[in-house]
Amino acid sequence: ASPAASLPIGIVAGHWGSDSGAVCDGGLREVDINLAIARRVVYTLRALGYPTDLLEEFDPRLEGYRARALVSIHADACLYPEASGFKVARVEDSAVPGVEDRLVDCLVGRYQARTGLMFHEGSITPDMTRYHTFYEVDPGTPGAIIEVGFMLADRNLLLYRQDLVAQGIVEGILCFLNDEAP
Repeated sequence: ASPAASLPIGIVAGHWGSDSGAVCDGGLREVDINLAIARRVVYTLRALGYPTDLLEEFDPRLEGYRARALVSIHADACLYPEASGFKVARVEDSAVPGVEDRLVDCLVGRYQARTGLMFHEGSITPDMTRYHTFYEVDPGTPGAIIEVGFMLADRNLLLYRQDLVAQGIVEGILCFLNDEAP
C-alpha cells in the first residue's frame, strides 16, 4: 500500500464550532444541516474501513493536516427561493490541480447521480475557491468544498434525506480514492 493509504479522510462540518452559518426564517441553521450530514459521511466511511476524521470549521488539527482527501460540507443560503442545486470547488491556486480536479469531478458526478440535483458551476464564489481551510492543510492534501443544496428549494432533501446526501458524498470520495472514472 502507498504511504497515502495510511492517511485518514478528513470531513469538515462547515461552521461547526464557530458560528451558525446561514440562517433561514424559522430558525433553520446551516451548521445543523452540515453537521448532521458530515456525521453520516464519517460514520459510513468508518463502517467501510476508512480512517476518517470529523473536523470543526477552525479545528486546530487542520494546520498542516495530511489526508487522502479532505471535503468540507456546507449548505447554500436561503436568499433565493427558486435556487436549487449544488456546487463543488477546489482552491484556485492548487499545488495539486490535476488531483483536486479529479476529486471535484468525482464529487460532482456521484453527488448529482445520487441526489438528482443539478450542478451550479456558474455560482461558485471566491468564498469557495479561496476557502480558508485550503490554506491551512498540507498543500499536498487534495481538498474540495461542497455546497450540498439550497436551504429553501432543497430543504426537504437536506432535512429529510440526509442519508441520500451523505451517500452521494461518500460515493464521490470513493470514486476519487479508487481512481474510478467520474
